[in-house]
Amino acid sequence: MNNSPIARKVASIYTEEWGAPTLIARSPGRINIIGEHTDYNEGYVLPAAIDKAVYVALARRNDDRIELRAVEFNDRFSTTLDTIAPRPGQWTNYILGVVAQFHKRGHRLGGFNLVIDGEVPFGAGLSSSAAVECATAFGLNELFEVGLPREELIYIAQKAEHEYAGVMCGIMDQFASAFGKAEHVVQLDCRSMDYRYVPCHLAGYKLLLLNTNVKHSLASSEYNVRRQQCEAGVSMVQERFPEVKSLRDVTMPMLQEVLQQQDELIYRRCKYVVEENERLLAACADLERGDLVELGMKLYRTHRGLSDEYEVSCKELDFLVNAVRENDAVLGARMMGGGFGGCTLNIVREDAIDALVAGLAPKYHEATGLELTPITVQIGDGSSLVRL
Repeated sequence: MNNSPIARKVASIYTEEWGAPTLIARSPGRINIIGEHTDYNEGYVLPAAIDKAVYVALARRNDDRIELRAVEFNDRFSTTLDTIAPRPGQWTNYILGVVAQFHKRGHRLGGFNLVIDGEVPFGAGLSSSAAVECATAFGLNELFEVGLPREELIYIAQKAEHEYAGVMCGIMDQFASAFGKAEHVVQLDCRSMDYRYVPCHLAGYKLLLLNTNVKHSLASSEYNVRRQQCEAGVSMVQERFPEVKSLRDVTMPMLQEVLQQQDELIYRRCKYVVEENERLLAACADLERGDLVELGMKLYRTHRGLSDEYEVSCKELDFLVNAVRENDAVLGARMMGGGFGGCTLNIVREDAIDALVAGLAPKYHEATGLELTPITVQIGDGSSLVRL
């Protein structure tokens, strides 16, 4: 059973317009404990699904039309199966791109109606786009009895983002949204797609996201630039070490030998990624030992790398991390997501959250002119069908 008010809302709105939906699917947003910008470099990531999700209510039609309704945007869109196409900057890309991927794989869908709403904030680095894609893919797979395994649905979702939204994302967001497990993080090898669940017991601490309310104005373009810079670094290292296939294979001595003198900018970009992979594996050991103090220190080191070496932070994110650094109730903090806005991830003692936010919000507003939005999250389960 699912008592989410969002699930009930999409069901109600669907029913008002078309009668009862056939099914409701949900897929959550995600956090990433550590391992940022490593996924498209065939490295490791450590995501977890959260207790905030996107919901879609849907049913088949008797024609070839696709009728979409987005509750949050109070917007509608209508098209046909044969005329779907990307619409730059529009929310429909994350749904229509999924349909296009089913068709590319030889799975012809029929017409359908779909109502979508969610509780994953847009632009906060919680991967609302992957949640939309995965909920849509999961729902359509069930609705049209396509029978694809969850492993293939995440690639459908990823390719939808590549080809319709124009963001060359790695696989982490979609994987976490589909495969998340309550009270566990997922150590995912983005090369082999091998994964294992690592217990995450926070014992008196909670995960607090502090939303800068800065939207990702640079994130998509700079994301693609960083990807190109990493690929350039790999090409340069391959000239000396031909066995290297990606930054996953590169060591710090290799970087120092080949790149440090040759291209300082590319060196810094690659250095961050190589060290972040090492940090992640050590962080898994911290979680297995229950050593949250050491885990928190790694979050601070990751933020320094993202800000100074990978240069995907911004003044607002840096302000929030620096503001909690000396607070004994905070074990660690870092920016999370693609960068240039969104949230910081903080491990905070449970009884100190309210005081932390109350003290920090006015300082943040004074420094930036922006409101601070706290979001407390718990680690939850991945994609599923909803029974109301």
